[in-house]
Amino acid sequence: MSDLFPSTARSLLHRIAREQAEARAPALMAGVVRDGALVWTGSRGRVDDTVPSSDTQSRIGSITKTFTAVLVARLRDEGRLDFADPLERHITGTPLGDRTIAQLLSHTSGAQAERDGPWWERTPGDDWPALSSTFDAHTVKHPGSRRYHYSNLGFAILGEVVARHRGRSWWDALRGEILEPLELRRTTYLPEAPHAEGYAVHPWADLVLPEPAHDAGAMAPAGQLWSTIGDLARWAAFIGGDTGGVLSPATLAELRDPVILERAPEWTNGYGLGLRVLRQNGRTMVGHQGSMPGFLADLLIDVDEQVGAITLANTTSGVGGVATDLVGIVLDAEPRLPAEWAPVDALDDSVLEIVGQWYWGPAAFVLRARGRELLELTRMSGGERVRFRSNGDGTWIGLDGYYAGETLRVVREGAERGGSTRGGPGDCRVSHLDLATFTFTREPYDPEAPVPGGVDPAGWSGLDRPASDA
Repeated sequence: MSDLFPSTARSLLHRIAREQAEARAPALMAGVVRDGALVWTGSRGRVDDTVPSSDTQSRIGSITKTFTAVLVARLRDEGRLDFADPLERHITGTPLGDRTIAQLLSHTSGAQAERDGPWWERTPGDDWPALSSTFDAHTVKHPGSRRYHYSNLGFAILGEVVARHRGRSWWDALRGEILEPLELRRTTYLPEAPHAEGYAVHPWADLVLPEPAHDAGAMAPAGQLWSTIGDLARWAAFIGGDTGGVLSPATLAELRDPVILERAPEWTNGYGLGLRVLRQNGRTMVGHQGSMPGFLADLLIDVDEQVGAITLANTTSGVGGVATDLVGIVLDAEPRLPAEWAPVDALDDSVLEIVGQWYWGPAAFVLRARGRELLELTRMSGGERVRFRSNGDGTWIGLDGYYAGETLRVVREGAERGGSTRGGPGDCRVSHLDLATFTFTREPYDPEAPVPGGVDPAGWSGLDRPASDA
């Protein structure tokens, strides 16, 4: 199976073959998703003396957190909770009661990384009462929202939030609300054949040691699930925007938006609400990595390019960075063709009237119409492009950067600032644009427009003239 060029498929196979050999993974499986479809799969190594396929299960570790995050987001969209809610509103009696749902989702709650007691990833799990009985003052390690501190415990708590609102277990909610609607039939709580066994590979010899794979109990929402390349390809498409009615695209975009970034001159790692965000080689990719004893997993998708990759390996350590490389191989070898341009059927005169050159003080900008519903504002010297979507009433809402959520108003002669903007071209001439109190005029510091602070009546001149006192 491949909708890719043979040379691209060969490069993908070579990348995973090199990784499997150098990292000494018993088996390594991979897949590439493009435009929502699985377009390539490959594997190296053996599972029970058989070449693994896209239907061979492997444990996916913390990729499980992405499913938990979607369950929580569904509760938010139903009005059962808000991301800004303190935990105490949904689960009482924990030392994290003042931390918000969003902080738990983004690993900024300050909760400790792991549960107390034996390492949960290699020992049988407890139920929620037993887990919550271990909470004490030491469960809180940092102030809320002060730093990124990855917390498996935080996602166990979120799983309990889901269970209480749904009146059934986290797993039953996941199966009914996500797995069944998306037909993820090979994503399960416990392994189902065919599946890989998890191994640790001896660091100094070509030998392996079986790793345990217990039921994580109340910690399951942090890393319990088993899945396949085939199912995770559908989940990658979901994260890329094909939600299948399970979640609104707007809410999914909210989950993908970074809440916190690493402290670095140029960020490469960030975290949204249950989703990791990576910035590498000029590309932004969203998804998650996963690890459990005996297993490593990775799922990433470049949402803009709609190309993603999944890797599954049955080894405790050693395999890494392959998914990002696979995405890069495809995008470098087969770059996406730009969307074909075509003129719109018609454009309202009120839009044509405001496109073109504008000035914010002395800085020159250009405003362009992009299709029928979007405007794009760009500084003529280069830099960020800001899009605005029509509100349908003559105003526009910012979609990007500094102006995201801010309103662009078209002000006509005679209209007071902030007044009616519904008048069309036949009513009166456009005076200026009002964008979040910034005044954009057709000429630099147009004296006929209400520029904040006024304009020197003497106008533009050389430096040898003193400014007026007006």
